[in-house]
Amino acid sequence: QVQLVESGGGSVQAGGSLNLSCSVSGRTFGTYAMGWFRQAPGKEREAVAAISWSSTTTYYGDSVKGRFTISRDNAKNTVYLQMNSLKPEDTAIYYCEGGRWALASLDYKEYDCWGQGSQVTVSS
Repeated sequence: QVQLVESGGGSVQAGGSLNLSCSVSGRTFGTYAMGWFRQAPGKEREAVAAISWSSTTTYYGDSVKGRFTISRDNAKNTVYLQMNSLKPEDTAIYYCEGGRWALASLDYKEYDCWGQGSQVTVSS
């Protein structure tokens, strides 16, 4: 069973940037579609971005389009989320999720493994 470990979260002022990383154990990372989701206190889980195993397909939630970029390095078993122009409403716990042989999707049901989450706090 693969393990996912997020890193790179923290506190930043509005307008700043953060780059989240998700390291995935095992030798099958290249077969996984990956997604980033977030959840703020008292709110529903929200899809942020998704990427296919080959990086040819990416999707973004409407609230982050043009500001966030998802990418992956299959040689390093890592998926990234570059977050620019951060806003206070981006404050949440960000989760990396993966699905083997899955299609890249903003639907969390496509994924069957996830990390422990990384806190992102954006102050105004």
